[in-house]
Amino acid sequence: MERHVKDSPSEGQSPVTDPGHPVKCSPVVIDDVSLNGPTLNVLAAEEFIHQSMDIIIEDAVKKASDVREKVCEWHSPEQLKELLDLELRDGGESDSKILQRCKDTIRYSVKTTHPRFFNQLYAGMEPYSMVASFIAEALKPSLYTYEVAPVFTLMEDAVLRKMMKLIGWEEGGEGIFNAGGSMSNMYAVNLARYNHCPDIKELGLSAAPRLVMFTSQECHYSIAKAAALLGIGTKNVYVVPSDNRGKMIPSALEDKIKMAKSEGAAPFMVNATAGTTVLGAFDPIEEIADICEKHNLWLHVDACWGGAALMSKKHRHLLKGIHRADSVAWNPHKMLMACLQCSAFLVRDKTSLLQRCHSNRASYLFQQDKFYDISYDTGDKSLQCSRKPDAFKFWLMWKALGTSQLEQRVDRALAMARYLAQEIKKRKGFRLLMEPEYANVCFWYIPPSLRNLPDGPELYQKLHTVAPVVKERMMKTGSMMVGYQPHGDKANFFRMIIISPQVSRQDMDFVLDEIHNLGKDL
Repeated sequence: MERHVKDSPSEGQSPVTDPGHPVKCSPVVIDDVSLNGPTLNVLAAEEFIHQSMDIIIEDAVKKASDVREKVCEWHSPEQLKELLDLELRDGGESDSKILQRCKDTIRYSVKTTHPRFFNQLYAGMEPYSMVASFIAEALKPSLYTYEVAPVFTLMEDAVLRKMMKLIGWEEGGEGIFNAGGSMSNMYAVNLARYNHCPDIKELGLSAAPRLVMFTSQECHYSIAKAAALLGIGTKNVYVVPSDNRGKMIPSALEDKIKMAKSEGAAPFMVNATAGTTVLGAFDPIEEIADICEKHNLWLHVDACWGGAALMSKKHRHLLKGIHRADSVAWNPHKMLMACLQCSAFLVRDKTSLLQRCHSNRASYLFQQDKFYDISYDTGDKSLQCSRKPDAFKFWLMWKALGTSQLEQRVDRALAMARYLAQEIKKRKGFRLLMEPEYANVCFWYIPPSLRNLPDGPELYQKLHTVAPVVKERMMKTGSMMVGYQPHGDKANFFRMIIISPQVSRQDMDFVLDEIHNLGKDL
């Protein structure tokens, strides 16, 4: 007979799984609830977890990362609702039914660890980081105080220090892991504003002039969202033109700053991007830093995507000048493959600016008379209260691989991107948007029916419809996933993101062959 996790011991008896309550005792009932012994059958719970882990290993690890399996099993939302039976009812289901729910969840999910998943800025299976995720979920820690998360607090501190060293902040700084790169960019905007106008924390927007920030037209959309959320206003985000490679033009930044000042506004921050989402472009940080110093502006570098290049002696030049930034956002869950989410916000300041900006001194958490060094209670620096030990996922992986293998991971991904670009240039019907600077390879596929058309509006109007159809077909066959998008006045093109060390030259060849096979009749 199946032993259900939710089964309770009979009244007056101690559960057989709890050696701490072995003696029969009189029942204690309050508000019609029996309080004798725990109600969780621990042995049954452990058995359920063992069975679940078998499914996870077989279906979510082995099959999901097997190139012979599908990347996804596509169904429309309405079909999927029927397949999953999403309704939540009064009564619970048996463990066998729940295990089937687990299998179905894995089956119908996109396998982002599959070698032919190239759709996002993350991919691939990372075993050490995955195990760290399992451990973190089993222990359920929260990183607000040292007393509840001593091990993970020290690990986060060690990882942040190492990341600062790679940035080039030899004298250190401070930082915090948080729930994603968008949140890191919002931290940056809030911190830069507080640094410029500290009274705003207590007095609100009435204490500030019209504040203006600057970012390139290729920046991540979280910058505008931060301006909206923090009351700065999206119209006070001055967009700086980029060149044809997607890099911010420093002279145009200078012009925008002068214009804002002439309007009576108060410039306070510049956001530079190291690795733009679509083109993989790197803004010229050194020149932007010169301008920020000249005008006394906070320089934030959004290196969520491109920060991994700091691990590589061959490619760290892409971020030349990043040591001059006041703050940096860097997501190890992208190129370095830590399990989601793993996002760091780092600050060069050493005067506890992060603490002063966000502290609210909750007395039930951050007592000043604790018996240990309360400088390790990091929670008051954070906008969150509960916070996962995301740094552990990076720490364990870094421990296992060492800096040298992480460097090789970056170098190989960028070399693979160069190989794909070379193959695109050789193949009839494929056209590069531009030579890749990072791991973003952007290109058009031109079906045979369009190849005799001259470059011009008619070609690009028809070409605009090709990528969406090819994407639909690849999703429905489950053969691979590659993203597409328009960009400015350019017709829809494919954007390949190459990350995983599981990927081989043969996979690159397969992608081009498959796109042709899926789109040659268009």
